[in-house]
Amino acid sequence: MPVAQESELTDFATALLNAAGYTPDEAAQTARLLVWANMRGADSHGVLRIPRYVEMIETAVVRAGQQPKLIRELGATCVFDYGRAPGAVAMMHAAGKAGDLAESFGIGWCGARAISHAGAIGYFTTQLAARGLICIAMTASRPFMSYFGAKGEALSTNPLSIAVPRPGGADPIVLDMSTAAVALGKIMAAKDSGNPIPKGWAIDANGLETQDPHKVAAILPMAGPKGSGLSLMIEILSSVLVGNAVIAPFLHGEKNGGFNGLMLAIDPAAFGDPSSFLASVESLAGAIHALDPAAGSDGVKLPGERGFQTGRARAANGIPLAKGTARNLADAAVRLGLTVPTFLQ
Repeated sequence: MPVAQESELTDFATALLNAAGYTPDEAAQTARLLVWANMRGADSHGVLRIPRYVEMIETAVVRAGQQPKLIRELGATCVFDYGRAPGAVAMMHAAGKAGDLAESFGIGWCGARAISHAGAIGYFTTQLAARGLICIAMTASRPFMSYFGAKGEALSTNPLSIAVPRPGGADPIVLDMSTAAVALGKIMAAKDSGNPIPKGWAIDANGLETQDPHKVAAILPMAGPKGSGLSLMIEILSSVLVGNAVIAPFLHGEKNGGFNGLMLAIDPAAFGDPSSFLASVESLAGAIHALDPAAGSDGVKLPGERGFQTGRARAANGIPLAKGTARNLADAAVRLGLTVPTFLQ
């Protein structure tokens, strides 16, 4: 299995995206997002996405060089239209704006309209946690997932991330989850690796569960009606609220789809002494860590903790790449006139 160092994979990803048509800054921001996911072990949201990102810029699903357009701002809330800018760029801008509003008002809500695929959204909430802010992020897109009790695609796998800072430079607590039984990227990763998928992940065109990633017609919602209900609410908050609905038009026959996002930042100081808040968070973290592990468990971990541990291991040992991912990246490099790096050979 090919292994890459973080810096060389980031440089290569940046070069690929830039050659495909992303501006240098857009390519760099997108590469950092993708490799961050790889570093945390979330390979389904890492560089395996690059061939699709290249295709999206070539077909104008993503548009390079867009400037955020302020649609509305009122107090602690705002809405920007990003004109299908790369998701990493749009959501980082929205995160910055939400953070600034939170530092002024105690809370900041930025609606991010007309973005593109934003990858592992825990990346953005982690950035705001580093500023000492609590952050909630969501994104919404076209259907990939079934609605509980219905056949076929009806909702997106709309992700949700919540990050909470901890004192003393400790890793933040970061929830980053899909509303589906599994993220679409894990189906893509199974295709790349040639492995079957577990039962309960997806259904085929007949509405029956399948373990063949090549036969997936729709992903199943997480926890049945809970997953589809949460996804529906994220569509309302991220898309309908900012005047760019995705699901209803799609189900009515408009198949263009789209992406929207939401960034909500909260300053703990708005609710009391921030040092007391951080101490209480750390007390809670310690209490969770002190729980007796269940038989067969590899330890009791906080949300996001495994990812930070994986990041430290991969910083030391490199990032393993599935053979299919390495092959697709090498093919993309050749097509775009770039030299295939030695770690892919």
